[in-house]
This record gives sequence, C-alpha cells and structure tokens, in this order.
Amino acid sequence: MLLALCACLLAGVQSHAIDLLPTFGDIDHIHLPALLVQHADGDQSLQLRPQDTTYINNPQYTETVIKTKDLVQPFYVTIHVRQWKAVEMTETWYDISHTEKRPVRLQRYDSGYLPIEGDNPYLLHLHGNWAAEGVPTVEPLTRGVKSIRNSDGARNAHLDAPEVMIALDGVPQENYGRVLGAALCWSGNFELRVAATDEKGFHFYAGIDPMASEYVLEPKKVFSTPHLAYTWSNEGMGGVSRAFHRWARTCGMLHNGNATRDILLNSWEGIYFDITEERILAMMNDIASFGGELFVMDDGWFGGKYQRNSDNAALGDWVVDTRKLPNGLKALTDAAKARHIKFGIWIEPEATNTLSEFYEKHPDWVLQERNRELKLGRGGTQLVLDMTNPKVQDFVFNLVDTLLTNNPEISYIKWDANASIQNCGSPYLASLSPSLWGRAGERLSNLYVDYHLGLVKTLERIRAKYPNVVIQNCASGGGRANYGLMPYFDEFWVSDNNDALQRVYIQWGTSYFFPSNAMAQHIGGSPYLMTGRTTPIKFRCDVAMSGRLGMELQPAHMTDEERAQCTVAFADYKELRPLIQLGNLYRLVSPYSLPCGEGRGEVAAQRVASLMYVSDTKDHAVLFAYGLSSFMKQSSRRIRLAGLDPDRTYTLHERNVRVQPPYSLPLGEGRGEVSALDGKSFTGAYLMSVGLDIPLSTEYNIDYPSRIFELK
Repeated sequence: MLLALCACLLAGVQSHAIDLLPTFGDIDHIHLPALLVQHADGDQSLQLRPQDTTYINNPQYTETVIKTKDLVQPFYVTIHVRQWKAVEMTETWYDISHTEKRPVRLQRYDSGYLPIEGDNPYLLHLHGNWAAEGVPTVEPLTRGVKSIRNSDGARNAHLDAPEVMIALDGVPQENYGRVLGAALCWSGNFELRVAATDEKGFHFYAGIDPMASEYVLEPKKVFSTPHLAYTWSNEGMGGVSRAFHRWARTCGMLHNGNATRDILLNSWEGIYFDITEERILAMMNDIASFGGELFVMDDGWFGGKYQRNSDNAALGDWVVDTRKLPNGLKALTDAAKARHIKFGIWIEPEATNTLSEFYEKHPDWVLQERNRELKLGRGGTQLVLDMTNPKVQDFVFNLVDTLLTNNPEISYIKWDANASIQNCGSPYLASLSPSLWGRAGERLSNLYVDYHLGLVKTLERIRAKYPNVVIQNCASGGGRANYGLMPYFDEFWVSDNNDALQRVYIQWGTSYFFPSNAMAQHIGGSPYLMTGRTTPIKFRCDVAMSGRLGMELQPAHMTDEERAQCTVAFADYKELRPLIQLGNLYRLVSPYSLPCGEGRGEVAAQRVASLMYVSDTKDHAVLFAYGLSSFMKQSSRRIRLAGLDPDRTYTLHERNVRVQPPYSLPLGEGRGEVSALDGKSFTGAYLMSVGLDIPLSTEYNIDYPSRIFELK
C-alpha cells in the first residue's frame, strides 16, 4: 500500500508538483500550502513545474529526485522521495534555493504532504510532560484542521511529540487494521497538521513550525527541510511500530542500531551532586558485584572557582573538581578497568550558569535578547548557549574532544539538555551584516532553526572522530526522543521518573515509535522518591528488563533481597538481551483503557499489561506480564500471544524468578519457586488463539506481581 501511494503521487508530479508539494498561489481551496514564501520583490505566489527527474538505485534504497522551478521567479525546489528496501519506509524532504537579487523569506516550509482517504479515520499522538512522557491520545479526525505542535525550542518530545499514527477505518487496533505512521526527523519546533476542508478526504502535513521562524534564505544558499519518514501497515499499530523499529536499527537512523547495550549503574538518584571518590568507587564495586558492565558518573563531578553542589553553578566550567575527586578521572577509569567494567560520564554541553567562569568570559555566547532582561532557567541561573555561533559549536566539540582525548577509557557519555529556549535572541545572528536592501538583525528569525542545524553540525563532527563511544540523548528525561537526533546517539533516557508502575505506561507509549535497544530503563529505589510508591524489587527489575536495563539508586541502601534479585535479573537479562533489544515487539495487553487511551490519554484502571519480543526466525521469544493492581479473588486475564509460528511447539521457561531467603545462596541455587507454567509446551496456534492464564493475582500476598517467560 505504501509503495502504491508513493507511485500514485510520483505519477502525478511529472507535469505538476502540487501532488507532492502544495504551494501557496498554485492550489485550490481544498488544500493548505506546504510551502509559502515571500520573494525578494514581495510576490508570495509559487507555481512549481518539474524540470528534470532522476532515479537513484543503491543497495539500501531507491530515490526519486524531481527538480522544479517557479514559472516566474528564479526559485527552485528539489523534491526527494526515498524508499528503503530493507523495510517498508519512505522518507521525503525538499531542497529549497533561489537566485533572486535579495533574500527570500520562507514563511512555511513543510517536509512532506500526504493525502489520506478513510471511512472513519482516527489519530493517535503522544503527549506528556516531565516525568510523565509518552501518553497516547486517540481521537477521531473531524472536519477542519487538527494541529499538533511543540514550541519548547530545544526539546520537542516534552508536551506533544513529532510522531503520529492515523488509523483509516475507525479506532486503531494493535494487531490488525490499516494504519499510517509518520515521524518528522527534527529536534526543534514542529507542526503536524491534518486538514479536512471538504468531503474529499484528509490531508496530512509535517514540518518545522513557522511561528517566529520565517527563515531568511540568501541567494544561492540551499535549505534542506528535515526528513519526513512514514510507513503503512495492515497489521495495526503494532505493524507500524515494528516497521519504525526495523528502520531505526537497519537504515542508519540509529547510531550502531543493531548493537546491544550494556547493563549500567548511573549515580544520579543514588548520590545526586554529592560525588566523592570514595562514593564512586563503592558504587563501582556494587555494580560489578551484581554482574553489571558499566558505571556512569552523573552531574556534580566538575567545577573550579564555582563548585557544582547544586544545579545553580559551574555549567560550562568543564574541569574536574579536585576537592571531590583528588586523583582526577584517571583514578576512576583505572578503577573501572580493574573491576572489569566500563566508565561513563555526564555532561550538559549546550548550557551554562550565570555563576560560572565560562559565562564571565563569554557572556555573548548565550542566547539573549538585546536590551531585555535575561530569563533564567533551572536553578535560577541556567542559560542556553548560542549554537548558531560557530565559536560555540567549536567550544562544544572541543569539550567532548578534550574529555575523550585526555581520558580515552571513557566509553559512554550521557549528554543532557535541561532547558528550553526562553531568550529568543542570538548575538551571533544579530551581528551578521544585513543583505543588500535588508535590515539589521534580519536573520534573527532563523534562530529556532539554526540552533538545531548548529547542534547537528557539532554532533556530526563528534561522531566522525568518536564513532564507537556510546552517547545517551537525555533532555530532562525523554525530551529529545526524536528521529532528528537519533543518527548521532545510541540511546535516549526515556524519563526522569523511575517509578516502576508509571514506567509501564511511559515505556508503552514510547515503544510506539522507538526500538527497545534505544530505550534506557532503570531500576529505581523503593519507596520511590517522586511518587512515594513502594514496589517489590522483582517488579522493578521486570519492568526495566523490557528495554535497555540499568540501575538508578544507591546500592549501599539496598536490602539483601534486592541485591540478590538484581544479581539474578542481570544474569538472565544477559542471556535474553539480544532478543529483548533486537527482537520484534508485540504489545499484547495495554495498560491504558481500550481503545489505547481514548479520552485524551487518561490512565485507566487496567489490571494487567503484557508485551513480548519474537526473533525473526520465530523460534525464540520472551514474554513480560505485569500486574498493575491486586485484589483478593480477582479473576486472572488470559493473555493471547502474537508473532509466533502456529505450527511450532514452544516450551516455556520462567526467568528472573523471585528470590527467597536465604539470600546468601549462590546464584541459581534454590532461589525461588517457578510457576506451574514453567516447562510446559504449547503450539504457537494455541498460544495465539487461546493464550495463557498467567498467575498474577495477589501472588506472594504482595502488590505488583510480574512474570517473565522465555519461549523456545
């Protein structure tokens, strides 16, 4: 269906470009424009006609390239349509240029347009906030214009996210039905629109949000819009998700996409800013003793004149605080090597504090509005650097370069971004000379776009020199979970909220578009600091094990039971890791009210959630089941599996079995009782049509029961 849609659009564009790019001045009343410009002479019309079409065929994709020109002005748009061979995914984008005498202002410059026909279309999109990301909202599409947008400036996955699914035949279903999925590959402000202005169907547009971002394009310069990626499935939302996951892993959108990730301990929720060499070494001992593979030292390790004891100082002063770490980073990387684990470190390169030596030296390197008071962020002192400035780009590159050159044993970087763009001015852009007949500061409206172009340019330099260092994309949690930055990062931090119950919901929504090996999921403490909720260690382990497993707590405060359970979980996870991180995801029972959060995404009192991963060969699978509430005498829910071979027989083996005292027993010796399903065999047809009655109701007389089964 996706190929047919592309073929139809491409066929129509041979004599007229409107089918792929509706432009203002060349469309009827049915359409909204995807491209609106103001020419140098004030003309706002654009009538593009094809001049040349070429076809690219390489081992990974085929690409159609259509060069167009306006009928009157020397204004050019090259339309790209790339179709990947390994997965049913298409990308579209436009290269815009001109040779007019003065700059042209791009007033709307979308990345793609798709006509949509359906009897009763529904829209799924993700909403959220800090510590509550990825909440799905499902709503019917009606006449008029539906707009989804984000104007944070720096982090576009908090609040509304740049991905959607559209079900054509009613409420979207998980494993069946016609569904279109689309993602704008951009890290800045965006707007997605679905318009229905008459009875002839719907029209989908996606691109950079033009609000406060009319882009000033100089003559002979080329502006490339972000890519719009879209796919189609007859297998419902799950089919769309699996297509995005395969595309991310195999087609270059995810750095080292087919690699598995290490089990780590991050220091943040364990000790926060209270870093000392003694505490760091003790935490290294702990993660090594559990069987972990990586330790990450989070915020608080740096500072000179201003010490980093809270979030109000020292950002930008990237020197080791020898008052906390008297023997420097080498002592820590040597210690990690001696313990046979890797070492990672936290940075926040795009920000500074007013209380910093950096800001004292370079007050003009931060975003700021001329003659207006600074708006300060986190800690009452935080400011965002001006990434449009080449000198700032060099500074950020040199920060990473120096850190890795002086400490080549660092194998992992947590790259954080904790501030939105509040000061909407750039000293660098304001300083550029006006064009002929232009005005001073005319390029300031380029800020929201050029910030991210500068960030990407910097990341490209870093990746060119350090392709094998694992880099996590963090932005106050999942604020930058987008495909605009995924080519430069190996994973992203899903949420700052490590409450295991809420993580079931957050991770569920995130999985609609992102693969599990990119989703960092950590075991938190209990009672959890944000919610006060107490959850058993097995439940916390089982929830974190469904993605990239890690820990975020102080091991010194763990009980013997917690230490024993984590040791079992780590050992089992290592055996299951290739399947969990690289397998095909099937969401079985949603934690949201059916259909999938209809009613603006409110969390419902679902009692069970379940998902599974299946190998490409369908001979290996792992099943996760979570009890979200416990009541005496409640009936259990039979869970029907998916993705298996109906003609094969599968044997179940329970993994991460709940430990029982004495907790000092060696790993694997009498750790706990498996359920009655352990060792049982069923055909794939039975598992998918009849399902399993998984024992979750009030087992062990504790809340939040959970089970993991391996199927072979």
